[in-house]
Amino acid sequence: MVHQHGDHHDIPHEHHVDKAGAWLPADHRIHQEWLSGQVEHAKQNRKELLPVLKEFKDFIESDTRIYMLFIQMFEEVPVKHPYNKDPTGRKQIRDYHHLLEVMNHTFTTAPQWTDSAQKVGMVGVPMCAILDYPMGTPAGYAAFLDPAVNRELKKVLNEWGKFLQSPKSAEVLGTHKQGWFGDVAQKDIMEVANAPYKTAHEFEDFFHCDPKAKHYGYKSWDDFFTRKFRDEVRPVASPEDENVIANACESKVFNVVHNVKLRDHFWIKGQPYSVRDMLAHDSLSDNFAGGTVYQAFLSALSYHRWHAPISGTVKKAFVQDGTYFSEPLFEGIGEPGTAEIDAGGISVGQGYLTALATRAIIFIEADNPAIGLMAFIGVGMDEVSTCEITVKEGEHITKGQQTGMFHFGGSSHVLLFRKHVNVEGFPQPGRAENVPVRSQVAVVKP
Repeated sequence: MVHQHGDHHDIPHEHHVDKAGAWLPADHRIHQEWLSGQVEHAKQNRKELLPVLKEFKDFIESDTRIYMLFIQMFEEVPVKHPYNKDPTGRKQIRDYHHLLEVMNHTFTTAPQWTDSAQKVGMVGVPMCAILDYPMGTPAGYAAFLDPAVNRELKKVLNEWGKFLQSPKSAEVLGTHKQGWFGDVAQKDIMEVANAPYKTAHEFEDFFHCDPKAKHYGYKSWDDFFTRKFRDEVRPVASPEDENVIANACESKVFNVVHNVKLRDHFWIKGQPYSVRDMLAHDSLSDNFAGGTVYQAFLSALSYHRWHAPISGTVKKAFVQDGTYFSEPLFEGIGEPGTAEIDAGGISVGQGYLTALATRAIIFIEADNPAIGLMAFIGVGMDEVSTCEITVKEGEHITKGQQTGMFHFGGSSHVLLFRKHVNVEGFPQPGRAENVPVRSQVAVVKP
């Protein structure tokens, strides 16, 4: 995940790949440089696998079908440039043994800020970089859809999540070049917050923190990642007007679609929304046949808490376990060694992920009868598997109130309205900057 500066004139065209939602670096060489460092460190500092990774290795090797898929996903990566080698001329990840070695190193460190001469930022989700090519293959597609694989991955990711909530993970929150309070990192964070960086005090004016304390008062990487805006920099849009919908997440528009179907083929290239699958086949899902979907993306540098788009009563709220590294096959390769893997990776498949990824689902009965029942879906992407809901069923919430948050990385979210709700004025895809959280995102016409 990454924020990109606007000037890429010094990057040769053949290396520059635009990413939907800025999920991985625009210049793939930065991705390769980061991964090469991880591979080299793992090679030079061999150590026993973490218990959870040893368990994952045993799982792969004890099931013939899973073992076959984990062998094939690496063999199916095309044997041509740029997939075959890293910048030093070596193959990046050779097999699942090599994969586990690199994960063993990566999971004992928090994400560092990585700057480059090309002004392209960091890889914020290491597993997304490590599995970028294998998960785009037919075998990877099958493996990462498998329920047993996802159960084991959940154990692995939960263990890394514990580390990211530990005091040791806060070591990356420094002012050095690879620290999150260095000049380049701060400049990018503030630009994503739609506040061009002017002074070193800009961050503390926008976010709750203690600049005099160690790590600005943040106790862990996750504490920094889930940092809070100061209320005055993100006021609630028209708090007394129930027809104004507030933006639930600080995010960049991905899609706006009307007249969605209850059931559709969400895994095809157009990624049509499939309401029943999105809402985990809940009994309330049929209310949204023919409805409207608004979806937007949160990058690594964005604010990651969710806020109520309307005032109303929480009818249901639950987290649906799902996939962690499944991306639609149309982004990958059809025949081993012949076609391209979409370098946009999993961020291009955000529509697909609304039906399969781990996600938080909150149904709200609006105070405004012109809205009635609506739904919010927080979609975890890659290792961003922790969706925390902070409101309870039966609770009355007010527009702009916090409803939950994502932990550990970038993600996507959906607002879903019923068919006869006349909601309009959504920002359209292609908007360059984030839509501020709690600002007006749409209007309901009674």
